[in-house]
Amino acid sequence: MSALKITEKDGAITFALRVMPRASRLAILGVHDGALKVALTAPPVEGAANAALVKFLSKQLHVPKRAIEIVHGDHGRNKTLRVTGVTAEELRALVPQAQ
Repeated sequence: MSALKITEKDGAITFALRVMPRASRLAILGVHDGALKVALTAPPVEGAANAALVKFLSKQLHVPKRAIEIVHGDHGRNKTLRVTGVTAEELRALVPQAQ
């Protein structure tokens, strides 16, 4: 497993994310190639997967949805997110550890 690459600047974190839409469950799966891997039950249609992603991460990180911004990759599986009010350690705490 590779390490999650996170940049902290001005009270926000920026990190890469890879989504798996139409999965059977909603979950953080781990880290793949330096990006956080997240399974979403929503389909990648009309922004449904992005909305589900923002809602899920806001609950997991205990921040309002407006604190999460998709900086890059709005229409793809590979995204770059910026989250205000969260530290890198708080994000890393959500990643399941390798068994």
